[in-house]
Amino acid sequence: MRGSLAVVAPHVAELAVYFYDILFARHPQVRDLFPAELDVQRERLVRGLLRIVELVDDPGNLVAFCSRLGRGHRKFGTQSAHYPAVGECLLQALSHYAGPAWSPEVAAAWQRAYTAAADVMARAAEEDARHRPAVWHAHIVKHVHRGHGIAEITIQPQLPYPFVAGQYVSIETPWAPRLWRHYSPAHAPRPNSQLTFHVRAVPGGTVSNALVHHARPGDPVRLGPPEGDMVLRPTAGRDLLFVAGGTGLAPIRALIEQAAQNGIGNAREVSLFIGARTADELYGLDDMLRMSQRYHWLRVRAAVSHERIAGLEGTLPEVLAEFGPWYRHEAYLCGPPQMLGEAMQALRRHGVPPHHIHYDPWDVPVLTAPLGPPTPEEETD
Repeated sequence: MRGSLAVVAPHVAELAVYFYDILFARHPQVRDLFPAELDVQRERLVRGLLRIVELVDDPGNLVAFCSRLGRGHRKFGTQSAHYPAVGECLLQALSHYAGPAWSPEVAAAWQRAYTAAADVMARAAEEDARHRPAVWHAHIVKHVHRGHGIAEITIQPQLPYPFVAGQYVSIETPWAPRLWRHYSPAHAPRPNSQLTFHVRAVPGGTVSNALVHHARPGDPVRLGPPEGDMVLRPTAGRDLLFVAGGTGLAPIRALIEQAAQNGIGNAREVSLFIGARTADELYGLDDMLRMSQRYHWLRVRAAVSHERIAGLEGTLPEVLAEFGPWYRHEAYLCGPPQMLGEAMQALRRHGVPPHHIHYDPWDVPVLTAPLGPPTPEEETD
């Protein structure tokens, strides 16, 4: 499988186009499950294939990955009957671009792997359906512009929406049907199930621009199930370090609020670092400073990388290094990919073990999130 994928690697973009072309030609009834524009969907198909091949000889993590995919695909309307059609067209696309490298043995290996993955996805979806809906219908109840292309949007689901502070939620809007994007609630769970999101309008972002510039109270939206592993760990005795950039502050704020409700802050040191390129981009800093006045145990610091401001100048890794060490801390990170990578490297250099650094990947976490069981230390902390 890996050898054949290496052969088609130079043609993965064309392969994805070809796959969807034959899928919709042979099975036109599935077209309505996909968004009108398929560019993002094609890229996700390739990433999903790469992840399956990466895990093909790691059954435990392959099952974990496919189970996540199966549960997540429920919101698209995916049914068990769709999997054979997708498999048929996928193998046709692979064989078309693999050429002479596609042999009966390779075809059989791909068929076995796809059948196993599809079975896991279908079973996970069926089990998930016993416990919760595929989507939650909701409507916007409050919409406030916060400046710099950011809106604070509060949504009321029709049914109770259970989640854990730090998780993220996929949202579909009426302006872009079947196009789902991930946003994190900026607070711990509320009794009335309302969810408040901080959404930044991204250049070219269909969903984010609709939510920031066009959405109004009363507009309907649909929510997928909560996902994500960046939740507070019951690690006794370890202080807490939070690192946020941009609207990545939303889930970090939720975690700090949850720590306050749990009484964790009274027994531990809690530090928050907020990074931005300029002072104007230090989104949410005033709000967090006010929170630090309510919670004496919360220390808030800011870092500005592209502007000379006394006391704030520096990148997040530089500021983290200045105020460390952090090897006794449990670290939670959220922000743009480059910031995440640099902050993780800085913490690793300063002795923080990888299993004490928690984050959910940017973009489509289910395709890139770390897998695998917790280490013995995580299980016993």
